[in-house]
Amino acid sequence: MSQTFTIGGQTLESRFFLGTASYPSPAVLRDAVRASGTQVITVGLRRQLSGGGEAGEFFKFIRELGAHLLPNTAGCTTAREAVTLARMAREMFGTNWIKLEVVGDEYTLQPDPWELVQAARELASDGFEVFPYCTDDLVTCNRLLDAGCRILMPWGAPIGSGQGLLNPTALKTLRARLPSVPLVVDAGIGSPRDAVHAMELGYDAVLVNSAVALAHDPVAMARAFRLAIEGGRLAHEAGIMAKQEMAVATTQVTGRPFVL
Repeated sequence: MSQTFTIGGQTLESRFFLGTASYPSPAVLRDAVRASGTQVITVGLRRQLSGGGEAGEFFKFIRELGAHLLPNTAGCTTAREAVTLARMAREMFGTNWIKLEVVGDEYTLQPDPWELVQAARELASDGFEVFPYCTDDLVTCNRLLDAGCRILMPWGAPIGSGQGLLNPTALKTLRARLPSVPLVVDAGIGSPRDAVHAMELGYDAVLVNSAVALAHDPVAMARAFRLAIEGGRLAHEAGIMAKQEMAVATTQVTGRPFVL
């Protein structure tokens, strides 16, 4: 299996990106990060700033976890809000990485494609490495690439829903049509089997938050996802056998036992 891959100008070994919200305690979050083996963690700037004086201590704690920080613009509903928050994040964390979220529907938290593309274009021209949270729509993804994004983060299902990969055909199409673009499944993953599915489709990484943070044992679940992602990627690189319409005998009764 390939031991490293490059995304956003960084060479990584772990294909597991981990969110930092909703954990029972900072200690559990710290242990889950360690168990996951992740090298990239996301942090919601808007949510933390609304917490007042505790934000500084939390951001210090996040930095001490030792992973690459991927600040996000969760909670923004317009391009202008997202751009402003992204620039604040760059000043606070000293990184040009930004997970761009611009939500267009309060119920599904589905990204607004028009505002998202507008924000992506402005941030990319301002030197950001934009990780856009988007749907699995191929046309929208191409518009984001045209706007200057070099990475895409299509959802598997509505964020926080745990429904898994609702439209694997669309995700498979994205992988086939955009073979050289780093693709990260973001949102909706509910269990390690969903992560395996994403990796077997050839995705470069997965981002998980709720499925780990809300588990009965987040630390154990973080390790379960780590193993699943490693196994799914290894299966993809090994080459998964093609499905057959009918039974095919695996024990040969004639001929040679090996194909030479």
